[in-house]
Amino acid sequence: MSTETFLKEIQTIGEKFLLKLQKLPKAEPVEIVCFCVVLLFIATVLVLMIIACSCCCYSCCGCDRHPDTRSRKSQVRPS
Repeated sequence: MSTETFLKEIQTIGEKFLLKLQKLPKAEPVEIVCFCVVLLFIATVLVLMIIACSCCCYSCCGCDRHPDTRSRKSQVRPS
């Protein structure tokens, strides 16, 4: 998918979202609840992705300040 196609698709989704927001005050209660559930689902997925990425970055990238002592192996020499 080219960049122009992707940007046009994002713009179309944004326009549909704004149209839905403009019609929301006149909508039926069931439609308002469904819209809120969809928004809650999207927000939950984004928050979980941020948490997962931050935990992965914390454990993989060495962002923590304490060195991992389990990774070092000391060699024991016979006396």
